[in-house]
Amino acid sequence: MYLRTTKRKNKDGSVVEYYQLAHNDRHPENKKPVAHIIHSFGRADQLDRDDLVRLCRSIARVCDIEISDLSEAEHKTLSTGADLPGDVKLIRTFGFGCVMVIEALWERLGIGKILRDICKANRLDMAYERALLAMTANRLCEPESKLGGWERWGSVCVSLT
Repeated sequence: MYLRTTKRKNKDGSVVEYYQLAHNDRHPENKKPVAHIIHSFGRADQLDRDDLVRLCRSIARVCDIEISDLSEAEHKTLSTGADLPGDVKLIRTFGFGCVMVIEALWERLGIGKILRDICKANRLDMAYERALLAMTANRLCEPESKLGGWERWGSVCVSLT
């Protein structure tokens, strides 16, 4: 199970995001994964954050793990050490340590050079080597789906070059 986000574009051009609890099963005939929506939480901008935190804590209690909820003010202080201007909103942060170590090993073992040489020999313009580094970082750090890994690590890996 996972928390799925979907986006919809309105006629006026604004984008609305929805949260759903989903589970993947394989289709019996074609064996492709099919997402089944277990529960729709609704629009992300209209959700009560405290309700989601309460759900997380309930799941964490069953799994015997601890959830730490940083309030908006604590999050700003921890991430920057100072207050952010009122019009700046911190959306997401990344820990570069794991990815930097993986990239250093990637280069030391020659994997990056080999993949770049293959792309050059085949006249490929795409950054396949960076995509493979992102998928490797995804598996070694905190595994997610391929798409989730690319959304999380893709921009980090590309920005390290």
